[in-house]
Amino acid sequence: MRADQGSVPGKVSDPGRTGLYNRLFLKGCLWVLRSSAYWFDLPERYGNWKTLHRRFSRLCHAGVWERVFTALAADRDKAYMMIDSAIVRAHPHATKGKGGAQNQALGRSRGGLATKIHTLADSQGRLLRFIITSGQLHDATQASALLEGQTAGALIADKAYDCDCFELPRDLWRRFLSDFIG
Repeated sequence: MRADQGSVPGKVSDPGRTGLYNRLFLKGCLWVLRSSAYWFDLPERYGNWKTLHRRFSRLCHAGVWERVFTALAADRDKAYMMIDSAIVRAHPHATKGKGGAQNQALGRSRGGLATKIHTLADSQGRLLRFIITSGQLHDATQASALLEGQTAGALIADKAYDCDCFELPRDLWRRFLSDFIG
């Protein structure tokens, strides 16, 4: 999907002010997300950081990033899927934000405040879906939601998903057993 093909608002046909250089805007957003830097640390070659952040936030609230992600995830390799989760530790001050802890996916786990990211990827390692929950939830609790509507030749998962918490489709489970165990 190319930025100049209308996937991001700001085309000449849109009412109001036109967003110039969509490709440069996307590169700036990806730089911030990839480097985990603050927006105000954005290099000047991408433009004014405040303008970029404001536009990024507006696209988030309009649901544009979800549509872009869905379009990219539609083109996937169906040989097998991988499912896993990771814990991200939060700073103790993380609950002090606007609205408090109830507006955030924070929970208590062994190491303190944490968030858990549950992911589903295709055989090329490309992210298909993700769900963010509080840190104390078990890995398998979100497996059904991640696998809903997905098809693949097999499923690769660690032992955390070996439980009766979710119902794996019978045909997928049978293929998994025959391909990897038997």
